[in-house]
Amino acid sequence: MSLNDQEVTRSIPLRPLAEVAEVLGIGVDQLEMYGDTKAKIKIDMLDTPSAREPGKYIVVTAITPTPLGEGKTVHTVGISQALNKIGKRTCCVIRQASMGPVFGIKGGAAGGGYSQVVPPEEINLHLTGDFHAVTSAHNLCSAFLDASYFHGNDLDIDVDRITWRRVMDVNDRALREIEVARGGEKNGTPHGSGFDITSASEIMAILGLATDLQDLRKRLGSIVVAYNTSGDPVTAEDLKVAGAMAAVLKDALKPTLMQTLEGTPAIVHTGPFANIAHGNSSIIADRIALRSADIVVTEAGFGADMGAEKFFDIKCRASGLDPDAALMVATIRALKMHSGRFEIKAGKPLPEALTQEDLGALSEGLCNLEGHIANVKSFGIPVVVAINIFPTDTEAEIEMVRKAALAAGASAAHVSTMFMDGGAGGEDLAHALVAACEEESNFELLYPDDMSLKEKIHELATKICGADGVESEDEAEQLLAQFEKDGFGHLPICMAKTQYSFSHDAALKGRPTGYTFVVRSARVAVGAGFVYPLAGKILTMPGLGRTPGGTRIDINKDGEVVGMF
Repeated sequence: MSLNDQEVTRSIPLRPLAEVAEVLGIGVDQLEMYGDTKAKIKIDMLDTPSAREPGKYIVVTAITPTPLGEGKTVHTVGISQALNKIGKRTCCVIRQASMGPVFGIKGGAAGGGYSQVVPPEEINLHLTGDFHAVTSAHNLCSAFLDASYFHGNDLDIDVDRITWRRVMDVNDRALREIEVARGGEKNGTPHGSGFDITSASEIMAILGLATDLQDLRKRLGSIVVAYNTSGDPVTAEDLKVAGAMAAVLKDALKPTLMQTLEGTPAIVHTGPFANIAHGNSSIIADRIALRSADIVVTEAGFGADMGAEKFFDIKCRASGLDPDAALMVATIRALKMHSGRFEIKAGKPLPEALTQEDLGALSEGLCNLEGHIANVKSFGIPVVVAINIFPTDTEAEIEMVRKAALAAGASAAHVSTMFMDGGAGGEDLAHALVAACEEESNFELLYPDDMSLKEKIHELATKICGADGVESEDEAEQLLAQFEKDGFGHLPICMAKTQYSFSHDAALKGRPTGYTFVVRSARVAVGAGFVYPLAGKILTMPGLGRTPGGTRIDINKDGEVVGMF
């Protein structure tokens, strides 16, 4: 009888966290313990120069996923364990899970099988409270904004141009568009607003990109919350709330140290959504890991057209760090789906035909893998492909994927069994990544800062998403022009689009070409340091399905969380 993820984690004893920290050269005096299994890392350790060269820097990405996910977090965790097995002192860095997907469809974000960060229920529920701090700081700004308007409106805020919404860390479609201040004059002036999920908050993105406490404070002050009647931006600094927000967030800036099932150090920090925010863990977490580890494995959300592109063009631009290699996770089921012959729905069993050998469908879907390899290589770094296999995959299918990956320019392609076997199931991949890190890397960004916003969008849409061109709807045109006028044209682009296609349309599978990329609106996140166009039907607040994952979650008589996995 096989164990489920939770049973696996409870069957393996954990290393004392002080031992895990010691691997990274972190003393107990640099830790703030939260019980026995997790600890905040004091970031002032970054103020002391390191005597050693920074470790190699690997980003984990994937092909365009199915709604079920293809095991990217499993491989972030698993490959760090595999690299340790072959003698490389390695640390993995992952995002903290939002409770939206946990109680929705996708479930937890700690990996799976024998490649998990533990305890997984703590990652998925609260951890050290960082998500709640982001939510509180964000909504504090909302309260100051409404109070400023109510008490004489000294900043001359145009109530119809308030851009700062509210956030909460659950999926609730009913709150996407709301009206606030109802109930009479004592409650203020009624106006439209809405809620985004906390992972989409600009503050969450800021937390991931800030380099220290003062940088955090400066970025918070730069947040644009509204426009005045003259059309000029109103900021959090103007509201005199940025300092209070920084006070709420000061501990959230510290990453959390945990461990994998094999005792490999794991740093968990921030949780921005990849299809709305930048989809990466924090710069601070990566820098702490790079000080002592031979290799740091960091995860980027969704496919290489999403989190990885944002990792390169936003996170690396902000940090100044150059990646050495990428690990790309692919599954045969997802590649078959990209033939367009099958429909996979979240929460539903796989179509039976998808579990049978089908070289024709696989061949037609391989273009998705080829496109993602090309995307990563366009940034000048080598790619290794992990073929995450399932029991129904055949040798012929596996070999077809391997050959296609190599033909597309991957440095290597190997089977992965890290879900079932932990680090031992990825040793071939580990050796391949070590070799890839020794290859000549010519990392470069997709576009320079001085391109216009529309030019940057065109570069991204045509070179990464494969579009023939871009169509900006009137609302997007007006907003992009406004951002240029306000002096924000130098900012990079954080494209908010579907994760289920290269394009803006989730229905376009494979590697679509010959289409026009449609941008319907845009927002600016000056504090985070990017402009995010909204393409297609992307939503910043998800909704719950008919049978949410939360219906299975409960506590047992011992107070343990059950049903999450």
